[in-house]
Amino acid sequence: MSLPEIPKTQNRRELRKALIRLRMEMHRQEIRHESRQIVNPLQRVQNMTRQFQGSLDFKHAPLWGLGAVVLLGFLTGRGARGGSASGGGITRMIKLGTSLIPLIKLVMQGTPPKH
Repeated sequence: MSLPEIPKTQNRRELRKALIRLRMEMHRQEIRHESRQIVNPLQRVQNMTRQFQGSLDFKHAPLWGLGAVVLLGFLTGRGARGGSASGGGITRMIKLGTSLIPLIKLVMQGTPPKH
């Protein structure tokens, strides 16, 4: 980024134009800087998710994440009707088991070990 040239003349009109150009360039740089600061946390989260998915080394990493969310929902949730926390434990486990059947099937099939 090169700054606008400052005229060597003493012409007031040219000096004003140069001053306006300098202000506009400063304003552009401020906008760029602030937008980078705003977008930086989003880029960090994107990089972390990419690294996390790459480090899992699982064939269905997003499916595992969804399964973890479902598991937490069943274990900590009280249901749509607001049922009691102590009652209905068996039904909660049955719901949990039936919802995790596709995940369990995928784990059982698995991928052959790489040698």
